Amino acid sequence: MLRRRHLGRVSFAEANDLQRALMQAKDDYVLLFEHPATYTRGIRTLDEHFLVPPESLDAVVIDADRGGDVTYHAPGQVVAWAIVTVKDDPSAGRDHVTRLEDAVISTVRHFDPAGDLGSVGRLEGYPGVWADLEGVPSKIAAVGVRTERNEAGARRTLHGVALNVDIDMDGFKAIVPCGIADRPVASLRTLGLAVSSLEVEERLGLELDRRLAGASRVARVDRSAATTGAERPMLRRLRKAGVDPDAGIPIRSRKPEWLRIEAHMGNEFQSLRTLTEDLRLVTVCEEAGCPNIFECWSAGTATFMVNGERCTRACGFCLIDTRKPLPLDATEPDRVAEAVVRLALRHAVVTCVARDDLADGGAAAIAATVRAIRERSPGTDVEVLISDLRGDAGALQMIIDARPDVMNHNLETVARLQRAVRPSAGYLRSLTVLARSVQAGLTTKSGMMVGLGETPDEVEEALADMAAVGVSIATIGQYLRPTKDHLPVARWWAPEEFDDLARRGELLGLRHVQASPLTRSSYHAREALSDATPVAAPSRR
Repeated sequence: MLRRRHLGRVSFAEANDLQRALMQAKDDYVLLFEHPATYTRGIRTLDEHFLVPPESLDAVVIDADRGGDVTYHAPGQVVAWAIVTVKDDPSAGRDHVTRLEDAVISTVRHFDPAGDLGSVGRLEGYPGVWADLEGVPSKIAAVGVRTERNEAGARRTLHGVALNVDIDMDGFKAIVPCGIADRPVASLRTLGLAVSSLEVEERLGLELDRRLAGASRVARVDRSAATTGAERPMLRRLRKAGVDPDAGIPIRSRKPEWLRIEAHMGNEFQSLRTLTEDLRLVTVCEEAGCPNIFECWSAGTATFMVNGERCTRACGFCLIDTRKPLPLDATEPDRVAEAVVRLALRHAVVTCVARDDLADGGAAAIAATVRAIRERSPGTDVEVLISDLRGDAGALQMIIDARPDVMNHNLETVARLQRAVRPSAGYLRSLTVLARSVQAGLTTKSGMMVGLGETPDEVEEALADMAAVGVSIATIGQYLRPTKDHLPVARWWAPEEFDDLARRGELLGLRHVQASPLTRSSYHAREALSDATPVAAPSRR
């Protein structure tokens, strides 16, 4: 199966780590996106093909493991990478390049049916896609790919094509594009074709579907929904994603029987509340209004929230305080560890607010908390539920080096609804965080909500993406609207629908799928880790 993903603007490093993870997937993928200003050097790049010192450029300069020479990427250019299985013979790479070029050629001709641009196609002896610019062959799309075997022995492709739509052409002046000094570079805009990058991206995706897998089931962002004037940004984004916020369930509507919970404030619940107040700790159970607080606290378990109680993001589903964060408290890791000891926890969950105000996103403090628990209670399994750390691989490595037993980071929702639900995050970035954690050898977990306007097939696509990058554990629960100022509930999912989602996830290869109306990220976390670890692992200590 070919799965298509439209990922927005992403860094080369994040996209590259994601495609590396997808190399091991059983399914094929097409990733479409754009980069911020970036120069990439292929394996045949010569130093003299930079016309100015690379360090003087106001852009990222990075080495790529693809074929070809140096090229330039920036907004207004559509990049398409295909991670697909090809035949295991010497011609497979060239045949794959031909299919990519054919998709680009058909895409351009679709927007120029009268042929006003002149000939669009290949130029003998030169790679890529070319068009006439005042009678001069000009390159409008660069191509650079490689093929290699994955761990299962299949030959898979990496990288792909970059089509100039409305890119700032000045960026090419600092290099010899693709190492071709005697041929100019052009864009659809400079050729006189007024078309948006989003339109081109969508069409190119369809053309790649047809050439790489025929009739394919794909997941894409619906960009056709209209927006309205003075509506709140959160609701405008939801409407743009194809969900009518006015059709949601009124906040005062009576919940279905399966979502109504009886409060049991027994001795264990009261003891844990007293303990957290005594140690000045924040629990996400209280801050996020978790429906399972009575069950979990009565069982003597809790999820501790570190790095303060104020978040730098304002996601449309979350109740956590978004005022200006306070400085970190250096005593917090030890206080969390003390709580773990007093409660004699076998499995401790440490989560965090997003701290985009900190250089490391709060990663060092999370790592310190893991180490403090390890020191005080070495028999306790430690799970962390982290933010995306703004995609900073170095910050993530701080947490990886602390070796939590479970690394959890939530996708939260399906690809189509990401911008509406969590505007400061991104689908690709979250998949990359998960992929990097798997690559580091950690048991990796992710979760999402339903009830925001997604479809069962879209949820399955998200589960497929989790499985493709190596996630072991997934959680799925019903979204509950915290206040009238948060995103509306589109519908209630029935218990049997959650059972169906769990079945789908397990068929895709996830080891454990916890899916029920009241499931949250840390619900039955210890049982999930046990299920996801079929054989005894060597000691980490």
